Amino acid sequence: MFAVGLTGGIGSGKTTVADLFAAQGAAVVDTDVIAHRVTAPGGAAMPLIEQAFGPRFVAPDGSLDRAKMRALVFSDDAAKARLEAITHPLIRSETEREREAAQGPYVVIVVPLLVESGTWTSRVDRVLVVDCDVETQIARVIRRNAFAREQVLAIIARQATREARLAAADDVVVNDGTPLEALAREVRRLHRHYLALSGGAAPGKREP
Repeated sequence: MFAVGLTGGIGSGKTTVADLFAAQGAAVVDTDVIAHRVTAPGGAAMPLIEQAFGPRFVAPDGSLDRAKMRALVFSDDAAKARLEAITHPLIRSETEREREAAQGPYVVIVVPLLVESGTWTSRVDRVLVVDCDVETQIARVIRRNAFAREQVLAIIARQATREARLAAADDVVVNDGTPLEALAREVRRLHRHYLALSGGAAPGKREP
């Protein structure tokens, strides 16, 4: 199935754009949702995480204690690599399973670290970047997660630069305070384009 890799920095609005594609009938596979699933109570990653990091990183409900793990991996690259060695294969296999089972004219795969991974660009047919100004990212994440500005800056520093994402993009959606209806119009335009590329466009609907 024709696949679009949707990416963007933290706070760029990836979920909003993915939801708009879903409303058009595209199948959506979100690797962040899968990551939360494998680290939820009873998730496949949890026994391995407890074994590797100890019980203090397991919340009372059996899920990953995200605040503690975030603090660790941002100060310890070896711990970050150890966590990724546990979670990434599980996320990858579950993503492929959902991709194979997807129903729709094409599939949008939401991958926050698509550019950073070094492998995802070859596994999708188009790369769609949701782009916004860094200060917009910071304001959104502070509002959404109640993080300190320094925390948000640390996360952004670990992600690909805005310039690197744009360089990897086949398509770009600008979401810098963009009204929802304007975003929806742009998604509808891209939806028609992806239908044409995937061979799913109705007669007369193909774009040049």
